[in-house]
Amino acid sequence: MWSKVYTINLTNSLHIDGMCTINVSHLSPTKKIGWVSMKPAAFEYHLPESVSEATRLLAELPEAELMAGNQSLGIAMSNRVATPDHVIDINGLTELDYLDVGNEKIEVGAMVRHRDIEQSSVLAETFPILSISAEKIAGPVVRNRGTLGGSIGEADPGGNYPSVLVAMDGEIELLSTDHTRSVDATDYFSAETTNKTDDELIRCARFPREPFPSRRTGMAFLRKKEAAQSWPIVSVASAIRVDDPARQNPVIEEARVGYANAADVPLRLKSVEAAIEGEPLSDHTLHTAGDRAYDGVQPQSELHADAVYKRELARELTKRVFQRAYDRATAEPIVV
Repeated sequence: MWSKVYTINLTNSLHIDGMCTINVSHLSPTKKIGWVSMKPAAFEYHLPESVSEATRLLAELPEAELMAGNQSLGIAMSNRVATPDHVIDINGLTELDYLDVGNEKIEVGAMVRHRDIEQSSVLAETFPILSISAEKIAGPVVRNRGTLGGSIGEADPGGNYPSVLVAMDGEIELLSTDHTRSVDATDYFSAETTNKTDDELIRCARFPREPFPSRRTGMAFLRKKEAAQSWPIVSVASAIRVDDPARQNPVIEEARVGYANAADVPLRLKSVEAAIEGEPLSDHTLHTAGDRAYDGVQPQSELHADAVYKRELARELTKRVFQRAYDRATAEPIVV
């Protein structure tokens, strides 16, 4: 099996996939498209028809870039921040476009679009933190094209999914020509990059259902950002399980919290979780959790926010996200 290859040199009005559509079905392999003035550097375009073919290409072309939703790669190439000689388009790999919700785990394929995660009624019922975080990604155009795998592969510390992955004990399954391996989210992310090797492809993200049964669990995701298309200044993902939502002042049995853009990797703070566990949520436990978040995050200053402001945001968002998750776990109506 061999892939279709096209040497492509694009003008601003011709793009691939996420930028706009170019019809290559009538072209023969290795056909060259005219050399004209453009922004991206010339590259060879590969269109594998199976996952095994895609991993083979990655093994043969270690400097190649994968194209999923193309919400980051196209921009980087247009500005020549990225100048790959080879681009491997995996949009046709339906093997990676699936959602499997079982009794013990939830598995989301790498090519599932943000919009599909956002609108999934099954996820909204069983694992709403994923749907809520997807809903808050950029704008509709990005959500319609962007993928879970692309976001995880980009590994920006401000991304929504990474904070959910670390908070909820998620793992990422990686494929190559000769192996399959699963990596805990806390081990996968590493200072604006990942521990994925060049010959590996993200197959899926996997989340355990335990210890958060739907009936006694509340989940929430909050963020502060300057514009719809910008990264959050800080965002926080949380989950809370209570002992009995029907009783007055239910006790929190377990809590989770994950932070994005609060360090150079997505961050889970167990000390913050411990601040609210073992008793009903109260102003005192929320205050303690917020203070621990302020001390525990490790933000860097940026254009719209210095490190101190980010710490203050982490403190405030921690209190709000725990309150919202607790309200949901105890079935109190709230405004989303």
